[in-house]
Amino acid sequence: MLTIKIPSVELFNEKSGEFYSLRGQEIVLEHSLVSLSKWESKWHKPFLSKDSKTRDEIIDYIKCMTITQNVDPEIYKFIHKETLGIITNYIEDPNTATTITDKNIKKQSREVITAEIIYYWMITFNIPVEFQKWHLNRLLTLINVCNIKNQPAKKMSKAELAANNRRLNAERKARLGTGG
Repeated sequence: MLTIKIPSVELFNEKSGEFYSLRGQEIVLEHSLVSLSKWESKWHKPFLSKDSKTRDEIIDYIKCMTITQNVDPEIYKFIHKETLGIITNYIEDPNTATTITDKNIKKQSREVITAEIIYYWMITFNIPVEFQKWHLNRLLTLINVCNIKNQPAKKMSKAELAANNRRLNAERKARLGTGG
Protein backbone atom coordinates (compact mmCIF):
# COMPACT_ATOMS: atom_id res chain seq x y z
CA MET A 1 0.00 0.00 0.00
CA LEU A 2 1.05 3.56 -0.63
CA THR A 3 -0.05 6.65 1.28
CA ILE A 4 0.01 9.98 -0.55
CA LYS A 5 -0.80 13.48 0.68
CA ILE A 6 -2.66 15.85 -1.61
CA PRO A 7 -2.41 19.42 -0.26
CA SER A 8 -5.30 21.86 0.19
CA VAL A 9 -6.09 24.09 -2.77
CA GLU A 10 -7.82 27.45 -3.03
CA LEU A 11 -10.14 27.69 -6.04
CA PHE A 12 -12.38 30.29 -7.68
CA ASN A 13 -16.04 29.57 -8.47
CA GLU A 14 -16.85 31.52 -11.64
CA LYS A 15 -20.62 31.19 -11.16
CA SER A 16 -20.70 32.70 -7.66
CA GLY A 17 -17.55 34.84 -8.09
CA GLU A 18 -16.18 33.55 -4.78
CA PHE A 19 -13.04 31.77 -3.67
CA TYR A 20 -13.35 28.49 -1.80
CA SER A 21 -10.93 25.94 -0.35
CA LEU A 22 -10.67 22.30 -1.25
CA ARG A 23 -9.36 20.51 1.83
CA GLY A 24 -6.26 18.41 1.26
CA GLN A 25 -6.36 14.73 2.07
CA GLU A 26 -4.16 11.76 2.85
CA ILE A 27 -5.10 8.87 0.59
CA VAL A 28 -4.12 5.19 0.83
CA LEU A 29 -3.66 3.41 -2.52
CA GLU A 30 -3.40 -0.28 -3.40
CA HIS A 31 -2.20 -1.47 -6.84
CA SER A 32 -3.97 -4.81 -7.00
CA LEU A 33 -6.03 -7.07 -9.19
CA VAL A 34 -9.13 -5.49 -7.63
CA SER A 35 -8.13 -1.99 -8.80
CA LEU A 36 -7.13 -3.33 -12.22
CA SER A 37 -10.52 -5.02 -12.59
CA LYS A 38 -12.41 -1.86 -11.59
CA TRP A 39 -10.47 0.25 -14.12
CA GLU A 40 -10.88 -2.24 -16.98
CA SER A 41 -14.62 -2.56 -16.33
CA LYS A 42 -14.95 1.21 -16.70
CA TRP A 43 -12.61 1.82 -19.66
CA HIS A 44 -13.23 -1.46 -21.55
CA LYS A 45 -9.57 -1.89 -22.47
CA PRO A 46 -6.56 -3.64 -20.90
CA PHE A 47 -4.63 -1.56 -18.37
CA LEU A 48 -1.44 -3.64 -18.68
CA SER A 49 -0.98 -2.92 -22.39
CA LYS A 50 1.98 -0.98 -23.74
CA ASP A 51 -0.39 1.71 -25.03
CA SER A 52 0.05 5.09 -23.35
CA LYS A 53 -2.70 6.31 -21.04
CA THR A 54 -4.33 9.73 -21.01
CA ARG A 55 -4.18 11.83 -17.86
CA ASP A 56 -7.87 11.07 -17.27
CA GLU A 57 -7.19 7.32 -17.50
CA ILE A 58 -4.25 7.59 -15.09
CA ILE A 59 -6.21 9.67 -12.59
CA ASP A 60 -9.10 7.24 -12.84
CA TYR A 61 -6.75 4.31 -12.12
CA ILE A 62 -5.56 6.17 -9.02
CA LYS A 63 -9.23 6.49 -8.01
CA CYS A 64 -9.65 2.74 -8.54
CA MET A 65 -6.59 2.10 -6.35
CA THR A 66 -7.94 4.28 -3.53
CA ILE A 67 -8.83 2.44 -0.34
CA THR A 68 -9.54 5.57 1.72
CA GLN A 69 -13.26 6.20 2.14
CA ASN A 70 -15.09 9.47 1.36
CA VAL A 71 -12.44 11.09 -0.85
CA ASP A 72 -13.60 14.24 -2.62
CA PRO A 73 -13.36 13.34 -6.34
CA GLU A 74 -12.17 16.89 -7.14
CA ILE A 75 -8.97 16.39 -5.10
CA TYR A 76 -7.54 13.97 -7.70
CA LYS A 77 -7.25 16.85 -10.21
CA PHE A 78 -4.60 18.42 -7.97
CA ILE A 79 -2.14 15.54 -7.71
CA HIS A 80 1.33 17.03 -8.31
CA LYS A 81 3.71 15.67 -10.93
CA GLU A 82 6.11 14.53 -8.18
CA THR A 83 3.29 12.57 -6.52
CA LEU A 84 2.42 10.96 -9.88
CA GLY A 85 6.07 9.88 -10.09
CA ILE A 86 5.87 8.31 -6.62
CA ILE A 87 2.66 6.49 -7.62
CA THR A 88 4.27 5.27 -10.86
CA ASN A 89 7.29 3.95 -8.92
CA TYR A 90 4.92 2.15 -6.54
CA ILE A 91 3.02 0.57 -9.46
CA GLU A 92 6.28 -0.56 -11.12
CA ASP A 93 7.84 -1.91 -7.88
CA PRO A 94 8.20 -5.72 -8.01
CA ASN A 95 7.12 -5.88 -4.33
CA THR A 96 8.89 -9.21 -3.83
CA ALA A 97 12.40 -10.60 -3.35
CA THR A 98 11.78 -13.24 -6.01
CA THR A 99 13.46 -12.74 -9.35
CA ILE A 100 12.85 -15.05 -12.24
CA THR A 101 15.95 -15.61 -14.34
CA ASP A 102 15.11 -18.98 -15.87
CA LYS A 103 16.84 -19.04 -19.26
CA ASN A 104 14.28 -21.48 -20.54
CA ILE A 105 11.34 -19.09 -20.22
CA LYS A 106 9.99 -18.35 -23.66
CA LYS A 107 9.75 -14.78 -24.89
CA GLN A 108 6.77 -12.74 -23.77
CA SER A 109 3.53 -14.00 -25.22
CA ARG A 110 1.54 -11.63 -27.39
CA GLU A 111 -1.53 -12.52 -25.34
CA VAL A 112 -3.30 -9.46 -24.00
CA ILE A 113 -3.35 -9.67 -20.22
CA THR A 114 -6.56 -8.50 -18.60
CA ALA A 115 -8.01 -8.92 -15.12
CA GLU A 116 -9.99 -11.95 -16.30
CA ILE A 117 -6.85 -13.66 -17.62
CA ILE A 118 -5.17 -13.13 -14.24
CA TYR A 119 -8.24 -14.50 -12.42
CA TYR A 120 -8.10 -17.51 -14.77
CA TRP A 121 -4.44 -18.09 -13.84
CA MET A 122 -5.34 -17.82 -10.14
CA ILE A 123 -8.05 -20.47 -10.57
CA THR A 124 -5.74 -22.70 -12.62
CA PHE A 125 -3.02 -22.63 -9.93
CA ASN A 126 -5.48 -22.77 -6.99
CA ILE A 127 -4.34 -19.37 -5.73
CA PRO A 128 -6.79 -18.14 -3.07
CA VAL A 129 -9.06 -15.28 -4.15
CA GLU A 130 -7.81 -13.22 -1.16
CA PHE A 131 -4.55 -12.75 -3.10
CA GLN A 132 -6.42 -10.41 -5.47
CA LYS A 133 -5.59 -7.69 -2.93
CA TRP A 134 -1.83 -8.32 -3.11
CA HIS A 135 0.35 -5.84 -4.98
CA LEU A 136 -0.30 -6.79 -8.61
CA ASN A 137 3.37 -7.36 -9.49
CA ARG A 138 3.77 -9.68 -6.50
CA LEU A 139 0.70 -11.66 -7.60
CA LEU A 140 2.02 -11.92 -11.17
CA THR A 141 5.38 -13.14 -9.81
CA LEU A 142 3.58 -15.82 -7.78
CA ILE A 143 1.69 -16.89 -10.91
CA ASN A 144 5.00 -17.11 -12.81
CA VAL A 145 6.54 -19.17 -10.00
CA CYS A 146 3.54 -21.54 -10.02
CA ASN A 147 3.83 -21.85 -13.80
CA ILE A 148 7.57 -22.66 -13.65
CA LYS A 149 7.20 -25.12 -10.75
CA ASN A 150 4.37 -26.93 -12.56
CA GLN A 151 6.42 -27.47 -15.72
CA PRO A 152 7.68 -31.02 -16.30
CA ALA A 153 11.35 -31.43 -15.46
CA LYS A 154 13.51 -30.69 -18.47
CA LYS A 155 15.91 -33.43 -19.50
CA MET A 156 19.53 -32.40 -19.83
CA SER A 157 21.19 -32.60 -23.22
CA LYS A 158 24.31 -34.77 -23.55
CA ALA A 159 26.49 -31.65 -23.44
CA GLU A 160 24.75 -30.35 -20.29
CA LEU A 161 25.05 -33.78 -18.64
CA ALA A 162 28.77 -33.98 -19.46
CA ALA A 163 29.35 -30.43 -18.15
CA ASN A 164 27.46 -31.22 -14.95
CA ASN A 165 29.49 -34.43 -14.44
CA ARG A 166 32.76 -32.52 -14.97
CA ARG A 167 31.68 -29.94 -12.39
CA LEU A 168 30.73 -32.63 -9.86
CA ASN A 169 34.01 -34.51 -10.42
CA ALA A 170 36.01 -31.31 -9.93
CA GLU A 171 34.13 -30.56 -6.68
CA ARG A 172 34.74 -34.09 -5.39
CA LYS A 173 38.47 -33.99 -6.31
CA ALA A 174 38.87 -30.68 -4.48
CA ARG A 175 36.93 -31.89 -1.42
CA LEU A 176 38.75 -35.23 -1.17
CA GLY A 177 42.14 -33.87 -2.26
CA THR A 178 42.63 -36.56 -4.92
CA GLY A 179 43.83 -36.46 -8.47
CA GLY A 180 40.98 -38.49 -9.84
